[in-house]
Amino acid sequence: MSNDDLTAFIQHLPKAELHVHIEGTFEPEWMFRIAERNGIALDFPDVETLKRAYRFNNLQEFLDIYYIGANVLITEEDFYDLTMAYLRKCHEQTVVHAEIFFDPQTHTDRGVAFDTVIRGIRRALEEGERRLGITTRLIMCFLRHLTEESAMETLAQARPYREWIIGVGLDSSELGHPPSKFQRVFDLARQEGYALMAHAGEEGPASYIREALDLLHVSRIDHGNRCLDDPALVEELVARQIPLTLCPLSNLELKVIRDLSDHPVKIMLDRGLLATIHSDDPAYFGGYMNENYLQTALAVGLDREVLRRLAVNSFKASFLADDLREEWIRRVDQYCEAYP
Repeated sequence: MSNDDLTAFIQHLPKAELHVHIEGTFEPEWMFRIAERNGIALDFPDVETLKRAYRFNNLQEFLDIYYIGANVLITEEDFYDLTMAYLRKCHEQTVVHAEIFFDPQTHTDRGVAFDTVIRGIRRALEEGERRLGITTRLIMCFLRHLTEESAMETLAQARPYREWIIGVGLDSSELGHPPSKFQRVFDLARQEGYALMAHAGEEGPASYIREALDLLHVSRIDHGNRCLDDPALVEELVARQIPLTLCPLSNLELKVIRDLSDHPVKIMLDRGLLATIHSDDPAYFGGYMNENYLQTALAVGLDREVLRRLAVNSFKASFLADDLREEWIRRVDQYCEAYP
């Protein structure tokens, strides 16, 4: 296929996004608009200067900028606007289902109420399903650079909104903060019926993935690149069909890989891993779902059949009800069969 044909094929291919941080969809234009609305002065004079700061050597450099942006989010309307902007992008790119991370501690630690954050996001999710036809699930992440006690407090704050939150995850600075640090809070979340997942094996070693499986009992690994360092771990992930939510453009920008052609997604698929592709923090890393699909396909050499498989995997790995999951897989296959 030519590049134009590949772009067109990906554009209308139904997809589910399973690894996206809502705070990471904060486009610079929106950041300045909301900062002005809230009377907050940013450390950058204009949008272009801010964009030039999006040059990262590692995860921590990205997080430093990420938290600066999050600081301008104050009101329920801010979180509504942020989430609706992302859902409109989903609609443009034929992302029909999204499972969205949010980081309540990023906001509650600076005095923004949990209720303010979740009500703004929830209102947008309901409107997105009603107006755009996009189904969603909301996943609350604990910040791993903070204490487990802080995560426990966040889990308690979430209890009044339990029906709005499908699962809990673990994100932020990975190195030096292994999953084992959060075993007790994940035990409690599991008892309360949450789906469990954790970022592991992005900058951290394969042993972090092992801990996430054995100690946190997660059903999904976010990133997981380093699993390939441990053949026995790969065998287990294949046997159990534990999904890996990969983020190629994020990996490139954060220097997890040297070049996009080095991304392991094709190797993972060939080994039978349930690999999927997502955008992570698209406002910062230069691309949403379609850009991740397209640029990875061009760099690694993914044909239409592999892209179909990635789309099918995105629904297999989702928390959709069985009937909806199977319906979307059927629609993916129909789309691919009918495509000229």
